[in-house]
Amino acid sequence: MCAHYARSVETSPTMAECGRVDSHTMDKSITLPPDEIFRNLENAKRFAIDIGGSLTKLAYYSTVKHKVAKVRSFDHSTKEAASDKLYEISVQEEVTARLHFIKFENAYIETCLDFIKDHLVNTETKVIKATGGGAHKFKVLIERKLGLKVDKEDEMSCLIKGCNFVLKNIPHEAFVYAKHADSEFRFQTTDPDIFPYLLVNIGSGVSIAKVESEDKFERIGGSSIGGGTFWGLGALLTKTKRFDELLQLASKGQHSSVDMLVKDIYGGSYGYLGLTGDLIASSFGKSATADKEFSKEDMAKSLLHMISNDIGQLACLYARLHNLSRVYFGGFFIRGHPLTMHTITYSINFFTKGEVQALFLRHEGYLGAIGAFLKGAEEDNPNQYSWGENYAGSSGLMSVSPDMYPMQRARSGTFDMLEMDRLDRQLVNLPLLQEPSSYIPDTVDLTEDAPAREYWLFCFEDALDGVVKRAVASQPDMPEAAVRAEKFRQKYRHKLQTLRYQPFAYGSLTVRSLLDTREHCLNEFNFPDPYSKIKERENDVALKYYQKVVKSLEELSWEDRQFALVRGVLAGNVFDWGAKARPWLVDSYDQWLERLKGPPHKCALLFVDNSGVDIILGVMPLVRELLSRGTEVVLASNSGPALNDVTNGELQILTERIAAMDPVIQSGLRDDRLTLVQNGSSSPCLDLSRLDKALAMVVRERKTDLVIIEGMGRAIHTNYFATLSCESLKLAVIKNSWLADRLGGKLFSVVFKYEVPAGKPSQEAAVLTP
Repeated sequence: MCAHYARSVETSPTMAECGRVDSHTMDKSITLPPDEIFRNLENAKRFAIDIGGSLTKLAYYSTVKHKVAKVRSFDHSTKEAASDKLYEISVQEEVTARLHFIKFENAYIETCLDFIKDHLVNTETKVIKATGGGAHKFKVLIERKLGLKVDKEDEMSCLIKGCNFVLKNIPHEAFVYAKHADSEFRFQTTDPDIFPYLLVNIGSGVSIAKVESEDKFERIGGSSIGGGTFWGLGALLTKTKRFDELLQLASKGQHSSVDMLVKDIYGGSYGYLGLTGDLIASSFGKSATADKEFSKEDMAKSLLHMISNDIGQLACLYARLHNLSRVYFGGFFIRGHPLTMHTITYSINFFTKGEVQALFLRHEGYLGAIGAFLKGAEEDNPNQYSWGENYAGSSGLMSVSPDMYPMQRARSGTFDMLEMDRLDRQLVNLPLLQEPSSYIPDTVDLTEDAPAREYWLFCFEDALDGVVKRAVASQPDMPEAAVRAEKFRQKYRHKLQTLRYQPFAYGSLTVRSLLDTREHCLNEFNFPDPYSKIKERENDVALKYYQKVVKSLEELSWEDRQFALVRGVLAGNVFDWGAKARPWLVDSYDQWLERLKGPPHKCALLFVDNSGVDIILGVMPLVRELLSRGTEVVLASNSGPALNDVTNGELQILTERIAAMDPVIQSGLRDDRLTLVQNGSSSPCLDLSRLDKALAMVVRERKTDLVIIEGMGRAIHTNYFATLSCESLKLAVIKNSWLADRLGGKLFSVVFKYEVPAGKPSQEAAVLTP
């Protein structure tokens, strides 16, 4: 959106600091900070470029070498396992794919092309895909500088391909703009089925396209009155030649000085037609009769209203004609400017009476470059993968509101970056979500809750020293770990400072996104698993007590055992929660116990949490009880490391060791009644709309009728309000006093939330009926 270069290493100068060039010159003296902008350029494989009237957007694909944590099991039948260690986690190098998108002003294009040429080491392509109005203008320059043939692509088809890509891969891509709300950006949950929608692209003119599928779209209308009209007439009226300066003038103006309002004609509102007195009856209507000079600011504001209202009404008419409720706006006329988004939003609300919302895109400035890149990469079929935004390498959405972080605004206008990492697995919705289109993972939206935002930002900053120490301790044999850990500290602290003033930078700010950003930054500096040593130690200790715990459970009566199993899962989540007396903060245990007296569930899906006591002494005894009841069990664990959560690789080894001493677990594995599946995530929280496709297939095949979510990250910070189409159980101990207070409890309050979908018949009643 707003071009911005986010600097995390204070010694790296931005282009602005090295001497800003005039928009009509090419200054080759600029020093570029390559580590922060053109990252991993030496491994770039394929390029695309989108050149507009004032901004260039460059896209390239690279292979990234980074450290990953690999779990290796010891063979305990050989001398290899003389130490009695169960497994070890080693840090190894792995190559993954990454997409880079960089946006900068056209003034820098020659300097940037020189830089790319000088640092380009290995490229597999001899062609660069190009789109946008400037592709023809700069064709010769690009071919001469890079030695690549320019292959021009259709602008509209590139925009739509790019739009489809971001809507499918970035959860909080679309937002509604609310100028006077606590948070100006209100991010929307993207429907799993993104089609059909209306795309209104406002460039020099307006193009309106109806998009029905990945490969089917139609330009259904447009207008010659667009951004170019605003710019051209604005230049004639105000003698201001720069587009952004014209918008700045408009932000200070009063359109009512120039426009004729309803009250100017009727002395007030026109009640018979339902028109309020403040509505514009005639744009520039007063200029024909008033004997005075009008200010540049007032004329610019009036012009902006006139153009925006015209575009808004046109979009509404086409949306109604084609029965479309999703209308996305993009193009250089938008460019993240609050005033533009506000006027279009007002127009849409007025003409549809609130039935249609004006939706804007966080990365709308990249759509053309993304689409052009995808067209050039069709042989690799990038759409068969899921992609995720890398917060560590992306600068995020920046506000250009005058009252938002003045220092940030002064630094904007140079570079803006987006990075997307290819994920190992395709991500889909959990099939058991009751309403996937309205599912919101997070319990508290910090974007809109200022006190909560300040509290959690302080918590994460306060915890930074501990994270750094743990990261260094996880790599005792790497002397340079301390240097990398310090770089991590600087980068993550900078991200937290940015989020304090721009909480909407990466979509809705939540505890989950703060945790994910931290994980991304840790991975950026090759700390893939800072808790590895702690997890190894805790798993080894917990395994020694497994048989003793199982034996004590078997000695209890059936009813006492059910309660002990629940307490075991809760106690495994935190050691010092104490013998919390019931009733708990949220207490559905009695209903759960009654349900257990009925027929067994067919299949239970259990999202697991921590290593050590939690998984071994809490979850596994519950698993064996479910198996003994005749219920199949699917254990879903993280694909990659996050905090001390157990990963799928670790869980495979732990389960094999437990099976060797527990015939119930052993038979469950042997008979395929106990299945271990990775969830597709590397987060301490849980987004049920982005799960491994293989997990979703297992859920369907096994006809899963019970979902159990345990732990604070997965059941409290996320999914506390999630509604499923089957029975669900959410259980956790609240280990944060602020959150406990917010939910009406105290530190170490217990949540035991058993839910049955509305209209589902009572299973226990059914079994008791003769």
